[in-house]
Amino acid sequence: MVMTVVWFIVIGAVIGALARLLIPGRNPMGILLTILVGIVGAVIGGVVANAIGVGSVLAFVISVIIAAVVVALISGGGRWGGYRRRRVF
Repeated sequence: MVMTVVWFIVIGAVIGALARLLIPGRNPMGILLTILVGIVGAVIGGVVANAIGVGSVLAFVISVIIAAVVVALISGGGRWGGYRRRRVF
């Protein structure tokens, strides 16, 4: 059980670091906060996968997907596709 949580933390840190490199433009969060959000997303994904009762490989995939989505939503500000509001004046 402890080793599983350690793996989810490692997965989340890697996802957070990769997201920081892949999301274009200015990022309002620092690298450490992005990695922390990735870790939280991976642990949440792992808990959800274990609650469903899936195998270890599928739990890994679910935790990666949830971590990536959480990091993208928070660090990207929810701006899918680079949408920005234009100023009228």
